[in-house]
Amino acid sequence: MKNRPPYAIASVDAALLLATLLQQEGPMRVTDAAGRLGVSGSTAHRLLGMLVYRDFAEQLPDRRYGPGPLMRGGSLPQEPVARLREVALPHLHRLVDELGETVNLMVLAGADVRFVATVECAHVLRVGDRTGRTLPAHLSSGGKAVLAGLPPAELDVALGGLDEDAVSRLHRELRTVRRRGFAVNDQGTEAGLIAVGVAVPAGAGLPAALSLAMPSVRYSRDRLSEWGTALAAAAAAIGGGASPGAPAPRQPR
Repeated sequence: MKNRPPYAIASVDAALLLATLLQQEGPMRVTDAAGRLGVSGSTAHRLLGMLVYRDFAEQLPDRRYGPGPLMRGGSLPQEPVARLREVALPHLHRLVDELGETVNLMVLAGADVRFVATVECAHVLRVGDRTGRTLPAHLSSGGKAVLAGLPPAELDVALGGLDEDAVSRLHRELRTVRRRGFAVNDQGTEAGLIAVGVAVPAGAGLPAALSLAMPSVRYSRDRLSEWGTALAAAAAAIGGGASPGAPAPRQPR
């Protein structure tokens, strides 16, 4: 896990995040970009202008801004990602209210997962916004949850960059994930961070997952079943396009 630099330049961070959002979610208006970044409209307009100047964005005929020539290679399908995020956000907010920890939505992109939405909890000590970040799928909780559901041929492709021992260890872990229905990342990507992940059913249109992320000081093995159940219910609702108030689908006995 890469940590935020101690002397981060806010404007650079905002521009890079905006470029990532355009790539992942597709065209945005200035007001959309301002809302996503939490900045003023004039600031968003200046950031977009610089991205256009450097070919990271381009202005479309309808005055929205889309990803530019430098951002088109290897991008995620924009319409499904934006639609998935829109459907998932109310469920992410409900999970944070219910469980009191930060919740993420991520999608599989080759051998990695990309975070496309985060809702932070209210604790002073908390896991922060991961939107736009990328992690190896085999290390993250959500990534492992998605990998556990892939057909063998697709799984082999996703694990193609790992050595034989790592693949063997992961296959053993994935069998546990399939049995329990959720995956755990116990400080595998960042010291002091533990996450629980559940795959979103295929109805979402993309291989996606939810994760509940927390500082290790608030982690409890006794709550794993509770966390896994709550995440699975939200994931099922997202996969079915249901609103947060809709009843959860009945599980087969």
